[in-house]
Amino acid sequence: MQNDRNPYHEMLAPDDCALVVIDLQGKLLALMDDSQRVLENTVKLLRFADIVGLPVLVTEQQNLGPTVDEARSVMTGFEAITKIEFDACKRPEFVDALAKLGRNSVIIAGIESHICVTQTVLHLLPDYKVHVVSDAVASRIPQHKEVAIERMRQAGAVVSSTEMVMYEILERAGTDEFRQALKLVK
Repeated sequence: MQNDRNPYHEMLAPDDCALVVIDLQGKLLALMDDSQRVLENTVKLLRFADIVGLPVLVTEQQNLGPTVDEARSVMTGFEAITKIEFDACKRPEFVDALAKLGRNSVIIAGIESHICVTQTVLHLLPDYKVHVVSDAVASRIPQHKEVAIERMRQAGAVVSSTEMVMYEILERAGTDEFRQALKLVK
C-alpha cells in the first residue's frame, strides 16, 4: 500500500525543528501593525525554544539596527545573521547555518510578513516543512499580512499560532517542560 501522507500534516517534534526569527529590529518593529503582540509572541517562542532545546537562527536587515532588546535578552549566545537581501536564503551564512542544524521543520516568526518572511518561506518550502506563526509575524498594513499568510499557505506552509506550536511540540502535560511552558501562556 502506498503512503499518501502529506508531510505537512505531521506534527512538530522538538528534535526535528528550528525557530527562525526574521528581522525583529526596533526601527522596523515600531512601524508594524499590532507590534506589541508580535513582540510578545516572538519572545514567548524564544523562551519556549530555550525550554525544549530548539535551535534558533535570527536575521537582521542591514541598516535597521539590532534585534530588539526584549528578544536579545532571552537568547543565550545570540548572534544574528546580517543580510541586505529580503530572502534570508539568499544569504549563504543563513543557508549554511540552517543546514548544519540538521532539522527538517522550520518555525518562522518575524517581519515583514509580505516581504522578508514570505520570500524566505517560499525559498525554504522545497526543502523544509515550514510553519508560519501567524500571531508572531506582522506587516505595516494588516491587509499585506493577510495576503502574505494566504500566499504562504497556498505554497504549502503550515500556518499556526504561538500556542499551537508550543503545545504541538510539548505533546503532553505533566512534564517539566510543560510546567515551564505553562508559565509563558498564563
